[in-house]
Amino acid sequence: MDRILAVQTSLPTTVRLVAVTKTVPTTLMRAAYQAGVRHFAESRVQEALAKQAELRDLRDITWHFIGHLQSNKALRVLESFSWIHSLDTLKLAEYLNALGSKLGKRPQVCLQVKILPDDHKFGWSPDQLWREVGALEQCTNLDLCGLMTIPPQGLPDADIAAVFAVTRELAAAISQGSRLSLHDLSMGMSGDYQLAVAAGATMVRLGTILFGDRPVGELGS
Repeated sequence: MDRILAVQTSLPTTVRLVAVTKTVPTTLMRAAYQAGVRHFAESRVQEALAKQAELRDLRDITWHFIGHLQSNKALRVLESFSWIHSLDTLKLAEYLNALGSKLGKRPQVCLQVKILPDDHKFGWSPDQLWREVGALEQCTNLDLCGLMTIPPQGLPDADIAAVFAVTRELAAAISQGSRLSLHDLSMGMSGDYQLAVAAGATMVRLGTILFGDRPVGELGS
């Protein structure tokens, strides 16, 4: 997998490569694993569970959920994923927190934010997130460790970079002004990950650049 190796070697050691594998067959996922990838992201629960079963011999894979999370899928996601990048409402946070308490699970979670208005994306606006930080602090069965963002489609590079920079600044401000420690930044996809890395991303969600063209996922491509 020359493309995977090329991307891996281009990333700073501080940035985690999360391979987005929606619609990617497990044969290619095994090849990515052999190339050194250990973090895989899925956005559809049933597809992910089938792949997890097929790849259960690869015991050191870390699974990331990056799709829009509905409450009726929350139990399966908590049982099967270590990371959730797409927590987008306080109501869902409180529900996951209660489920986590019952299951003895404490997933690592990124809060999805919309720095610019975008009808096609979920998540908090910065003002909404600030208003609900106090309530989020009470969700102690969730490891709320970062922010995730996706810029609106069609922005010029300068505006995309600005979205990523504001996300970084928002995470730092909340970390300083609350009990939350938002040290992770999940931002950057195949078309803009270099801008995200320059802005301080700690995780990039890459699919197309690793596996070629395919249907675009909600939170990673």
